[in-house]
Amino acid sequence: MVHERGPAAPARTADDVRRCELAAFLRSRRERITPEQAGLPRGPRRRTPGLRREEVAHLAAVGVTWYTWLEQARDIKVSAQVLDAIARALMLDRGERSHLFALANSTDPLPDTECAGVPSSVRLMLDQLEPFPACVQNARYDILAYNRPYGHLMCDLDTLPREERNCMWLAFMNPEWRASLVDRDESVRVMAAKFRASMAENLADPAWKCLLKRLQDESPEFREIWDRHEVLRFAERTRAFRQSRVGLLRLDYTSLWLGPNAGAKLLTYTPADEESRGRLDLLRELYAA
Repeated sequence: MVHERGPAAPARTADDVRRCELAAFLRSRRERITPEQAGLPRGPRRRTPGLRREEVAHLAAVGVTWYTWLEQARDIKVSAQVLDAIARALMLDRGERSHLFALANSTDPLPDTECAGVPSSVRLMLDQLEPFPACVQNARYDILAYNRPYGHLMCDLDTLPREERNCMWLAFMNPEWRASLVDRDESVRVMAAKFRASMAENLADPAWKCLLKRLQDESPEFREIWDRHEVLRFAERTRAFRQSRVGLLRLDYTSLWLGPNAGAKLLTYTPADEESRGRLDLLRELYAA
C-alpha cells in the first residue's frame, strides 16, 4: 500500500529562527524575575515561575496581546523604544540588552561609553583641565566622557549605569543632581527647550525618541514642561551649583565642537569668581585618586 505524503512544511527562514530565539530569550528572562524584584505583589495562585506576560507588558507600558505575540514568535515589527522598555522591565544587563536588540534586528539607541568614539587625545584634555569640571556631551545630553571634577560636581557619575548618564534624565530623575542645581526650575525649562530645538533635526532617530519616551513616562514634571512647546538655542553662560561637600559654585561654561559638524562637544566649567576657584581646588583635593 502506498501512502501519499502531505505537502512539505515550508522551510524556516533566518527571520523565523531569529524570532523563535527572541521569543525563547524573552521567556527565559521573564521567568527568572520574581514579582518582589519588580516591585509587584505576588498574589495568590501564582503558577508561572517569575513574572506573567501581562506583568511584563504592564511594566514596559505595552499591550498584553502585542507582547504575547512577541513571545509567540509572531512576525511583528518592534521599535527601538519598545525594546528599550522591555529591556528595562526584564532588568537586562548590558550584554543581555545587546543580545535582545541583535535578535530583534534593531539598533540599541542608548549610548555605550566604551564605544562612544571619544579619542584618547580628548580624554587627555579632560584630565589636563582639572581642577575645572569638563565633559564630552552630545546634543541629546548624553555624557560620553568626563574628568574627576565633573564626575563629582552634581553627583557621583561613576556609580551610575551608563544609560543614566544623561543630563536631561538626571535633572528630572536623580535627587542628588536635582538638589545641586541652584535655579533648578529655570535650568530644566531651558534644557527641555534646547532639547526640543535640537530634536527637530533628529525626529527619526531612535535614541532621541527613546529618551523622550522615557522622560514622558517617568516624569510628570517633564511632561508638563514639554507640553509648553518652548524652543531655545542659546542660554546664559554662568550657572550656579550647590556641591554637596564644598558648597556654592558659580561657574562659566564654554562648549567647543569636536568636529566639523554639530555633534559631540567639549563642555568646560571655569570659576566665575575667586571663591568658586578656591572651592574647585578643594573639590579636586577631596576626590583625588
